[in-house]
This record gives sequence, structure tokens and C-alpha cells, in this order.
Amino acid sequence: MENGLSEDLSDSTQLPESDNDQRVYFVPYRWWKDAQDATTSDESDGNRGVLFMATPPSSYAGPMKLINSIFNPELAFNLRREENSLQNGESGEVGISGRDFALVSGEMWLQALKWHSDTKVAAKCGKTFSAAEDDMSDVYPLQLRLSVLRETNSLGVKVIKKDNVTELFRRACKIFSLDSEMLRIWDFSGQTALFFINDKTKFPKDCQQQSDQELLLELQIYGLSDSIKCREGKKADMAVQNYNGIHSSGTSTAMNGNAGNTSTSIFRSNSSAFFGRSGEAGSLGLTGLQNLGNTCFMNSAIQCLAHTPKLVDYFLGDYGREVNHKNPLGMNGEIALAFGDLLRRLWAPGATPVAPRTFKSKLARFAPQFSGFNQHDSQELLAFLLDGLHEDLNRVKSKPYVEAKDEESRPDEEVADEYWQNHVARNDSVIVDVCQGQYKSTLVCPDCRKVSVTFDPFMYLSLPLPSTNTRTMTLTVVSADGSIQPSSYTISVPKFGKCEDLIQALSIACSLGIDETLLVAEVYNNRIIRFLEEPADYLSLIRDNDRLVAYRLKKDFDNSPLVVFMHQHMEEHYFHGKLTSSWKAFGIPLVGNVHNFVSGSDIHNLYLQLVAPFRIPPDGTLDNDLDSTTIEEVEGMVDNTSSSPDGDAKPCSAKGVELPSDSELQFYLTDEKGMVKDENIVMNEPVPKIGLHRRFNVLVCWPEKLTKQYDTSLLSSLPEIFKSGFFAKRPQESVSLYNCLEAFLKEEPLGPEDMWYCPSCKQHRQASKKLDLWRLPEILVIHLKRFSYTHSAKNKLETYVDFPVDDLDLSTHLSYKNGQLSHRYMLYAISNHYGSMGGGHYTAFIHYGGDQWYDFDDSHVSPISQEKIKTSAAYVLFYRRVLK
Repeated sequence: MENGLSEDLSDSTQLPESDNDQRVYFVPYRWWKDAQDATTSDESDGNRGVLFMATPPSSYAGPMKLINSIFNPELAFNLRREENSLQNGESGEVGISGRDFALVSGEMWLQALKWHSDTKVAAKCGKTFSAAEDDMSDVYPLQLRLSVLRETNSLGVKVIKKDNVTELFRRACKIFSLDSEMLRIWDFSGQTALFFINDKTKFPKDCQQQSDQELLLELQIYGLSDSIKCREGKKADMAVQNYNGIHSSGTSTAMNGNAGNTSTSIFRSNSSAFFGRSGEAGSLGLTGLQNLGNTCFMNSAIQCLAHTPKLVDYFLGDYGREVNHKNPLGMNGEIALAFGDLLRRLWAPGATPVAPRTFKSKLARFAPQFSGFNQHDSQELLAFLLDGLHEDLNRVKSKPYVEAKDEESRPDEEVADEYWQNHVARNDSVIVDVCQGQYKSTLVCPDCRKVSVTFDPFMYLSLPLPSTNTRTMTLTVVSADGSIQPSSYTISVPKFGKCEDLIQALSIACSLGIDETLLVAEVYNNRIIRFLEEPADYLSLIRDNDRLVAYRLKKDFDNSPLVVFMHQHMEEHYFHGKLTSSWKAFGIPLVGNVHNFVSGSDIHNLYLQLVAPFRIPPDGTLDNDLDSTTIEEVEGMVDNTSSSPDGDAKPCSAKGVELPSDSELQFYLTDEKGMVKDENIVMNEPVPKIGLHRRFNVLVCWPEKLTKQYDTSLLSSLPEIFKSGFFAKRPQESVSLYNCLEAFLKEEPLGPEDMWYCPSCKQHRQASKKLDLWRLPEILVIHLKRFSYTHSAKNKLETYVDFPVDDLDLSTHLSYKNGQLSHRYMLYAISNHYGSMGGGHYTAFIHYGGDQWYDFDDSHVSPISQEKIKTSAAYVLFYRRVLK
């Protein structure tokens, strides 16, 4: 390797320390192996090494967790030498998990660095290779204390905080944290063999023996930087501390004889090798997922699970031995294996954004609803994935048949424990251990009062979003006697109220008389499509974009037929170059009362009375004063007539304003849609079939010239119930997460489609149901039910949920308190949904050590302040239990 290196390097090569760097570098195994496979074909020389498996020492109290905070100032583990594993190609999984590293000499490191540089930069940009540029910013020293444990053929390793500054010790904890035996270190430098030589005089001369058993050594770490680059291209440091004085103690020594005199300038945070070409973060766990086409929902859910502490430890460990390939309820173990491989790739050192194609193909195979590239729901994917992982990892190979005993006269604690033991007898996996809790379900029969109590497991809580108590609605009130112009009123009603609440609020707003009542109707396309006559109907049936009219009628209107007038006018337009005319509907329908037996004149006069408020006086302004055209005057119009030149009688107002005659306004009986002209209504002739119907519809046809004498804009103006827009934005609703939980635990009757079979009545009953939290899991997943589905509409609630971040205390919402467990939780992940029901985008916010949060937006990963993680986009919340 040394000879080949001297031949390959060009004149422009700059070595980091000297022309012959003798230091030992600690690098990701896969990074080095890729370069070796491409630059050498000598198996015996290029691929031989000594394998060390890292295990916690027997004196260590428990396994170190990969992403939990480190409070112990000393990190300790053993490196056990595997004598029979001198070839690194034995395991196809080596290097994939991100828990495999290599020890290489300075020359080996430089050769690999040159190959990666040539491959990624020089071939495209024509740059000359220089190891003293950005690559050196990703190198930092780490002090280790080694002791030779010859009886176990291993090395004892300690990383002590006093030997390294806080930041370096934190990095070491990330690299060397152990769970099971997944950390593997291959020594290709040949240096570790020196520590097993019996003759102590043959130790490297610069390795100062601190005691008979301990040596203080230094490794050069490469490819494991913690720098973060924002998606905007700016650099953001992770509060990296000052590294000055790292070598000031004078006791630092290199493993192979080169004293550690590295310049502090190498600790710059802008490592191009770390970020890769796309500029996303690639530190341990800070790796993005590529969007394969509307897969942001999947990426969001995966990132939340991939940063769940116990699951990370589990899938970075030897989880393969628990894969259940024969579970008929599982997926042959393929989902668990695909997810485990994906999680390992996300936690690989220096990883670039991962394309989850293999995982998505497995997902589509076992869950066809997620196939293709349409947008889906992250919570639905999460539910499937948790259940699928559980079945694929179920430790129970043969599920026993269990039957719950009768719970009567037994304490709840005993019954709950029995239910739970029956459950884990058939379901035993890391998902059950970490994510599953238990709630108490109580059903009460409304007839015989039979009480049924069960204790069921849950994987997550789906909480409703209780909205504010009131709703703003705008309606138009129209007089049924032509006394006033239509007026719009905005009122507040109970959000989950009924039509009687709307009538009451509107009656107060419009000063309704004691002898008057309101008939509310929905108008669409210039016709009434329904009357809201049932007081018990829920207001939730009325949408924001509906248009409602309330007609002021006398309370005795039921005693006489109700006439609904619809309007058409002649409209001229050109068709194929020819001027043609056609009838077109306009305006809102008008409603009035007539006697049981009426003539065409009665219909005509009633209509003139109703349209009188829209008449334009000769001076061009509408007269809003009731004295100008009183009700009595309008009623007397038919008696004040004048003769036209052709002898026809034309009605006139008291002020001499000529009103439209029968020859100008044509009246027809019609259907509810105003589409047909059934029978012509003739002046002074009885209206046929008038006494047969409680209400009937009349179509009034206007000539074009007549519409110019009326303000049809007032007749046509009808506001929406609620107009959304920039100037009429609805105030954002806000609700506490505790309120959502209380709404979830509130007793309520079952729906008609969820009837309960009462064992006492032997009938299906609409029982009342009450849920209580009984057993809380270590990881609590909370789904906020933002999406609602009805037969007629789909809707997303943009309610802002104020959720605790550092201290979610569920002690007051728990029916059974286990004194040994904490009821407090800390937020560590959020799945967000931005946008509307039909589209939108999913992201994830992840807590990563200390107080730092990160925004995972597909392949982009960037820091975000804790103050910005609370938004109305929060969809699924992930909490972990905190110790007392």
C-alpha cells in the first residue's frame, strides 16, 4: 500500500502534517472499503485486518444509549479481538448499519481521501487534489486510555471527560455508545497487535505508559463531524466549544509514535465531505430521506420512529434473531428487516440523504393502499407500520388461546392485570414493550343498566380537537310584506347548536316583532333548495359557503298558502353572429302569503308589493323611507289605474309612478326549480290548484327594459354564511392538549352504527361508553384528529393545539397509578401536516440532544428553535417517559 500510494499521488498533493503521516485515523468502514475496492486487487494486502467487537465491561451497570443525554463523565467498553475473523468480507451486513469503523494509517487514509476526491470533485470540476483543504476540517483528535486484558484477549477502552473537552467527549459518546454487540472496529493499520506483545520494550516509544495497565493514546477521527448546514446554504454550528488547549496538557501521544501537534484550525465547521453535494446534514441520526414522489407522509412518520430512543437501540442491535418469519399475521419478517436496514442507513456516520425505495416497495407489497405515488396520511402509515413491526418481531411463535374470566366482584387491578397478561401471552415484541398501553372501557346499557368493563391495549391515542363554543354566521333577512329592503345580519350561535338557536339569535338581531316569525331557507342558483324548518336540526349541516335567507312572516302564515316567487328576465346575446334572446334567472326568491282562494290579480299585486323596495325612483336613488311607498299605497295600486294609448289598464302608485302592467310581467305556475312554465296566471281569473298545496311556486318573467327600473343588485346580493379571505380571516382557534384528552375520555353514547350487544337484554343497544387511561407506555404517541369525513364533505381542522414540550403530566388523567412508574412525559418528535385536505406537505420536528430541535423536510435537515415547533400543523406527537 505504501508503494502504491507514492506512485499515485500527484505533485500537487499536500499532506496534512508531513510527507509521511504516521498517525492512525478512525474512519467509517464503508468509506474506506469503497476506496480500497476501487484502488487495490490484492486481497492479502489490502483487505486483511484484525476485527474487534465492542462490548460493555462487566462492571458497567447497563448499556449506554445512543441518543440519550450523557451524564457519566467516563465512557468505558472492551474491544474483544476476534482471532478467526481476519477477513472483513465475512458479513454482508458489515458497513451497512453505520456501526462499523476502521483504523487505518495516515497513508491509507490519504489514499482513500484522494480516491473520493477524484471521484466526486476532480473528475467534474478539474480541481487538483489537496488534503489540506476542507477535508482537514473534518479531522479531530480524541484521547483514549487503553489497558491490555490478555486473559480475555481484549483491550479495555476508556474515554474520560477530563482528557477531552466537553464537545469531543460528547462526540465520543455518540460514536462508542453500545447496545448488544453491534459496534465493530477493524484494524488495518497493524497497530493494535503491538499492545499484545509481552515485551513492554516493544511498545511504541512515544506511547507513555501512565500505569502498569493504562496507556493514554490519541486517534484522529475523520468523517464523523457534527456540523450542520441549513437548506438555505448557510452554515450553522451545533454550539461547538472552543478547542484551543486540547494539547496543552503535554501528555497527548499518538498511537503510532507521532506526537499530537495538530493545529486548532482543523476544527472549522464547514466540512464539504460531511455535507455531500446536496448540502444536507449527515451526522449520526441527522440524515434526510429523499422524496420519491409524494412520499413526504412516509418520510415524516419514519423519521419520528427512527428517532424513538428504544427503537433506535433495538434496530442498531442484533434484532435479526427476533424476526418472526412464520407469523401468519406478519409479513414474513420483511417489513421489520426493511425498516431495520433503513434505520441503520439513517444512523450511518456521514450519511447522505437516503432513498427509501426498498422500504417503499415492501410497503406497497404488504399494504397496497400505500402503493403508487399519491399523497397519504402519515398517521395511517404509522398505524400500519407499528402493527406490522410488532407482528414481524413477535417473540410468540405459537399463540395460546386465552379467555378472560368474569370480571364481576373482582377488583379492577386484578382484572386489568389478567387482561394484560393474556395480551402479552399472545403479543410479545419490542413494540409492545415500548409503545403499547392499556385503557379501561366501560359500557352501560341504557335499558337494563348492565355494566361491562374491559381493559384493552392501545398503540396510540387518537384525540378529538374540541373547537371554540361559538360560530359566526351571516344571513339575509327579507321582508314578506315589502316594507323594508333586505338586510344582512351577522350573529354568533353555538358551534354545535341547533336551528332553534339560530332563529333565536337572528330574531334578537333584527328586532323581530311578537307577531312575527322567521322562515329560513337555503338559496342556490337563484332558487330555494331547502327550508330549515326543523328546530332540532344541527347547525353543523350548514357550511360556511352556504347562503341563507330568513323571511319575516306573520306567525299565522301556516293558515294560508305561501307563494315563492322566482324571477327571470329576457337577456339578449349574440350567437353565431345573430342577435338572440333567452330567459335567465336572477335575484333571490321572494316569499309572501295569500288567501286560500285567489286570482291572478292577487298574485300580481302581492309580487308588486314585494319588489317595491327595489324600485328606482325618478331621481335615481332608492327611497328607504317607508312613507314614500307605504304598504297601504302598494296594496291600493290595483285601484289607481290610468289608460294607456291602446286601452290597457296600467297600475300607478300614489305618486304617479307607473308600475309594470300585466302585459309586461308574465306569471306562471312552476316547479321548485323554476325550470318549467306550467300554467299562465291571468289577471282577474282564479289561480288553479291554489288550495291544494301549502306552498306553491310562481315564475315571474321580466322584459329587459323593466329590469332597468329596479335595483336588481340588491335583489341579487346574498352573502355567504362565512366569507373566508384575507380581510375576513377567521380567528385561529386554540385548545390545550389536556382539553383534547378530556374530550377523548368523556362519556358519550355510541353511534347507531356501533351498537353494543347487551348480554343481559340479548339485544343491540346504543350504550354509553367511557374510556379511562389505565396503563401508560414508555413511548406515548398522540394522534390529533384534524381530518373529518362526512357523506357530503371532507374537512381539516386548523385548530392550534397548545401541547407541553418538557412536562406532559398525565397523573390527573390516569385511573390507576402505579407508584413505581412516572406519569410525566417529554416531547421528542412531531409529524406535521401543512396545507389543505386535498394536498399539503408533511415534515417532522425531531429533538436531538440538549435543547436542539431539527426540521426534517424530506432530504433537508436544518436546526429549528424550540419556540417554532408549536404550530397548527402538528398532527402526531411523540412523547417519552421521563424518570421521576
